[in-house]
Amino acid sequence: MMKEYMICHMTALSVAIILDIVIPDPQVFIHPIRLIGSLIARLERMLYRKEGRVAVISGSFLCFVVILTVAATSLLLACASYRLDSRFGIIIETVMTYFILAAGSLRNESMKVYSDLVAADTEKARHDLSMIVGRDTQKLDTDGITRAAVETVAENTSDGVVAPLIYTALLGPVGGFVYKAINTMDSMLAYRNDRYEYFGKAAAVIDDAANYIPSRLCALFMIASAGVYGFFSKEYSAYSAYRIWRRDRRRHKSPNSAQTESVCAGALGIRLGGDSYYGGVLVKKPFIGDETRPVRPDDIKLAVYLMFGAEAVCTAVIYIITELISTFR
Repeated sequence: MMKEYMICHMTALSVAIILDIVIPDPQVFIHPIRLIGSLIARLERMLYRKEGRVAVISGSFLCFVVILTVAATSLLLACASYRLDSRFGIIIETVMTYFILAAGSLRNESMKVYSDLVAADTEKARHDLSMIVGRDTQKLDTDGITRAAVETVAENTSDGVVAPLIYTALLGPVGGFVYKAINTMDSMLAYRNDRYEYFGKAAAVIDDAANYIPSRLCALFMIASAGVYGFFSKEYSAYSAYRIWRRDRRRHKSPNSAQTESVCAGALGIRLGGDSYYGGVLVKKPFIGDETRPVRPDDIKLAVYLMFGAEAVCTAVIYIITELISTFR
């Protein structure tokens, strides 16, 4: 029974990975991640407290309710579909997994910024960049726009691609959707400002914990990817990726974000990070990587290739481990 489900599970995962690349997430009202965001926003209106222990407890309760609701709903849907028919179960699991993965969407959104820069349309580039980053983009020049786009591709290679792929491979679409719920709570609540300093603390801690291992695995997958690309192009250096990762992987307030950003900076030979404005407030951030050459718009495209390379390496590792488990069983 377990072997039969593993075959169904890996089939659904494989098809979903291909679908995500070929047909990026449709922006529809009933998109599961949007529904999760709506649930978080509704609970926030009900439970929000501003300061102190009460706010921390209230925010923690919100996280508990969201995770429990998402886990129960996705488990019920997956189990019910497989009970009806295994082929129907594969279809439903494929669709669920398709909504979990985000490599195709990240490629499309970041490449919009690349196309704008190539066309010398800085204003449009700032606008398109603002759709995928949290920082202020109004005053960024071409180099600043490029760095920001590369950084968000590097960070989201873990958050949007490798981490959900790992959790889905290990725990099925239930694990994938719970991870996406945690990630969504972090993006909506985990801000260090007057409103969310206490209420969003639990969301930030849970997200850091959920991404701790995947972000480090993703960094290794990206280094391996840079090594493969390095055989065909001088644009990538696996040695530099590893060296900068070892040196700069902790240069971020988040325990996880600099893991992949440092690899990307090293692999491409550019410098990322530095001070940025968020909501009009200057946030001091250290630099990551060495400025061996100036950044250029093509770095966005190179970062996207690195993202897909990391996904390919991660997928290969998952298949190898699955095959080994099947052999020993």
